[in-house]
Amino acid sequence: MERSLTMELVRVTEAAAIASARWMGFGKKDEADGAATEAMRKVFDTIPMRGTVVIGEGEMDEAPMLYIGERLGLGYMPELDVAVDPLEGTNIVAKGLWNALSVVAVADRGCLLHAPDMYMDKIAVGPKAVGLVDLDAPVVDNLKAVARAAGKDMDDLVAVVLDRPRHAKLIEEIRNAGARIKLIPDGDVAAAIHTGFPDTGVDILFGSGGAPEGVLAAVALKCLGGEILGRLMPENEEQVQRCLKMGISDPNKVLRMDDLVKGDDAIFAATGVTDGELLKGVRYQGNLAKTHSVVMRAKTGTVRFMEGTHRLEKKPNLVL
Repeated sequence: MERSLTMELVRVTEAAAIASARWMGFGKKDEADGAATEAMRKVFDTIPMRGTVVIGEGEMDEAPMLYIGERLGLGYMPELDVAVDPLEGTNIVAKGLWNALSVVAVADRGCLLHAPDMYMDKIAVGPKAVGLVDLDAPVVDNLKAVARAAGKDMDDLVAVVLDRPRHAKLIEEIRNAGARIKLIPDGDVAAAIHTGFPDTGVDILFGSGGAPEGVLAAVALKCLGGEILGRLMPENEEQVQRCLKMGISDPNKVLRMDDLVKGDDAIFAATGVTDGELLKGVRYQGNLAKTHSVVMRAKTGTVRFMEGTHRLEKKPNLVL
């Protein structure tokens, strides 16, 4: 995969972030998501690659663009799987909360799991705790393992969990173990990534969230040397059949890093839409927009943070 592709992918997430951040706080999540999707799609048309969307905005009959199976790029150079979430945290933007991102991940063709749109039970950790957590282990055992690896006392640990009624028992178990909890309203891709950066103060992610988001997080954590484990949670026979149709023969299997993203030639890029622990959100200053992004490459382990200043009059095709 061409090294120059890392910069091209940042252009994609920057455009989506700039377009969607205009909707922050207006309570209109669909409009924010639509703006991000349209801006992202336009920039993809300028990139030298042959990409196929494997994780996107839905099936062809559900989404007008960035649908699963859609071809992206100029049609030459590398053949790639593409996973996108133009706006990870639509409700976050609608309410003006923290940690909304625009996210893209790519890998060589056939290397990303075609994750169906359903829940996935997940556990994510940073590099120090790789190989030490188990999706089937008691919560307290996983917390103890992470604490030992990090050289922390239990009450110094921070676990991130989506604030949902379905997590009531999980939250109780974490509290009983003595660890602290950060409950988040949405955005578990950002939360999973945070486990790979000590400065965010996040040690472990627990709980169920979207399966496509699990694949995006897996690419980021592969670049960072971290780990995410997942298990699909089909809720009915229709969803079981959907798993089988997408090539997942055992929906109950624990999915490990190489199940989610094969090999080591993968790139992850994200731009902050709203402020977060890792990335600042978009700032508008007259006809300028300032962005803060991270781009990572698994093959080299390189992580770059990038700040961009964009003259909006020079970008007439950007959807704002």
